[in-house]
Amino acid sequence: MMRLGCAPCCCFTQRPRNAGGSCVARARLRVPPARATDTSSEPAAARLRTVLQVDEALGKGNDEAALSLVRGSKEVDGGLRCFGAARQVPQRLYKLDELKLNGIDTSAFLSPVDLTLGSIERILQIAAVLGGISVSVAFELSQLQALFLFVGLLSLWSVDLVYFNGGVRNLILDIIGHSLSRKYHNRVIQHEAGHFLIAYLLGVLPKEYTITSLDALIKKGSLNVQAGTAFVDFEFLEEVNTGKLSATMLNKFSCIALAGVATEYLLYGRAEGGLADIGQLDGLLKGLGFTQKKADSQVRWAVLNTVLILRRHEKARSQLAEAMSSGKSVGSCIQVVEESINTEDI
Repeated sequence: MMRLGCAPCCCFTQRPRNAGGSCVARARLRVPPARATDTSSEPAAARLRTVLQVDEALGKGNDEAALSLVRGSKEVDGGLRCFGAARQVPQRLYKLDELKLNGIDTSAFLSPVDLTLGSIERILQIAAVLGGISVSVAFELSQLQALFLFVGLLSLWSVDLVYFNGGVRNLILDIIGHSLSRKYHNRVIQHEAGHFLIAYLLGVLPKEYTITSLDALIKKGSLNVQAGTAFVDFEFLEEVNTGKLSATMLNKFSCIALAGVATEYLLYGRAEGGLADIGQLDGLLKGLGFTQKKADSQVRWAVLNTVLILRRHEKARSQLAEAMSSGKSVGSCIQVVEESINTEDI
C-alpha cells in the first residue's frame, strides 16, 4: 500500500567501516604532523550525520525540515546524491508492443489478485460455518437460536465493514498471512521496498513505513489505516488543493503508485498486492478529467519508467528490502540506498 496524501478529487496516500586494525593506528601516531590526514571516511560520516538529522526531523513530525536536509545535502561531498536523481525514459505515448519488447505484460501487471489472503479468507469462512454448526449441535440449539447466532455473526461483520472499512477483517487476514505464509510476508516487504526506492529516486521523501497491519494499528491506533509506506507530501497536497497539479508531480505520483506492483511483477511474474494503489492512480486521473486515451498514455509511460528504474537498481531494492524487514529507520534505509548505488547509475 502506498500513501501519498489525500486528494479531494479522489479517495486516496555503514555500518562505519573500521579504519584498519590497532597496528595501523599505532603507525599513524608516528606520522609527522605536516602530513595530510586521510579523509576517505569523511563523506560516509557526513552522510551518516545527515540521515540521523533526517530521522530526528521526521520523528518530530517536521516534514519540511527533513526534506530541506535531504535536498541541501545533494551538493555536499558525502551528501544524499541519489535523491531525485533517477534516469527516466522520455515521456510520450508508448504502444503495448513497445512495453512487450521490454518484457512487460500489462495484463499480469495491472490486474493484481491476492490469492494468498483470498485462500485464507475462504478457509476462515468455511471454518466459521462448520464452527457454527458444531456449536448448534453441541448446545442443542433450536432453529431459532441458530438463526440468532447466524444473524449476530453477520451483524459483527457489518459493523466492521461500516465503521472500520473492513479493518478488523483485514487485520485478522494480514496477521494470519504473515504468520503462515513466508511468501506473503516476503512479497509485502518487497512491495513496500519498491514504493520506497522509486519515491526516493524520483525526489519524494519517504517518512514512515509499516510492513504489517498490526504495526500500523500500534503506530496509528486506528483500524482504518493499512500497512504501507507514507511520504512527505505537503507539496503534492498543496498542488492538488489549488487545482494546479504539475506534470512533474503527476509523473512522480504515477510511478510511486505502480512501484509496488512493478516490484512484485519483476520478482514473481505477477502481482497479488497493489489493487488499492492502482485504484488511487485511476481515481486521480479521473479526478483530473483525463480521457481514457490520455490516462492509458500516462499509465504506460509510468509502467515502463518504473520497471526500468527497478531493473537498473535491483541491488539497491534487494538491500533496502532487507533493511525494511529488520525494521530500520527511514534514515538508515536511505543510507542503504545511497551506499548500494554507483554514481554512474544515476
